[in-house]
Amino acid sequence: MAASAVMYFPFTLYFTLLLLVSLSCNATESVLEEATVPSPQLTNNIGHRIDGRVEVLSASDKSWMPHIKILVDGGEYTGFLKTDGTFTVGALPSGSYVVEIHHPAFLFEPARVDISSKGKIRGRKVNNLQPGSLKTIAYPLEFRERGKANYFQMREQWRMTDFLFNPMVLTMVLPLLIIMVLPKMMNAADPDTQREVQTQMNALNAKQSLPDMSEFFTSLFSDGKKPIKSKSSSKKR
Repeated sequence: MAASAVMYFPFTLYFTLLLLVSLSCNATESVLEEATVPSPQLTNNIGHRIDGRVEVLSASDKSWMPHIKILVDGGEYTGFLKTDGTFTVGALPSGSYVVEIHHPAFLFEPARVDISSKGKIRGRKVNNLQPGSLKTIAYPLEFRERGKANYFQMREQWRMTDFLFNPMVLTMVLPLLIIMVLPKMMNAADPDTQREVQTQMNALNAKQSLPDMSEFFTSLFSDGKKPIKSKSSSKKR
């Protein structure tokens, strides 16, 4: 009986140690699996892609290529040019994307790409005012420079028209033109019209005529009496 108890105790101890070791191994494996779960953004290699080409016709060489960056949806996906001017942005789920070409010296028109769940791709122009309007473009996409980027405002230059249409010049020139043209018009009119215009101008001048300042101050300080001029007699010695 004692011998059987002695044999049972080592077997039980061995079984317990084996169970503990297996549990610790399973826990370690689960921890490692949790730590090495790949990110879906890094391993989602299965998806759609957007292809296109960028051309700068005004450039004589290809020095502009390294500075080109392709941005999809404002930089959520990015791409770069190949040596032949083409680009590919992959690992895209189905949806609608805006493709923009960024370059510090050139401007490009953006394009919208619609990718269906079946993999059908359609390119169309970007219309922010009417997003529902469909104006398709060729696919793979083709981008050409719209112009050069201008980061400075041109300084205004002096022009003759600015001087002529200045309000101060107009207020001075228009009355002179009227004075020069009006007499010619009056000479061309009949005598009755001339007399009528002359009468109106004389009446207007009479109303606008102002009193002499010297007479005004003289009447003010002399209480309405005209001053008497005194003759000075010069005595000869």
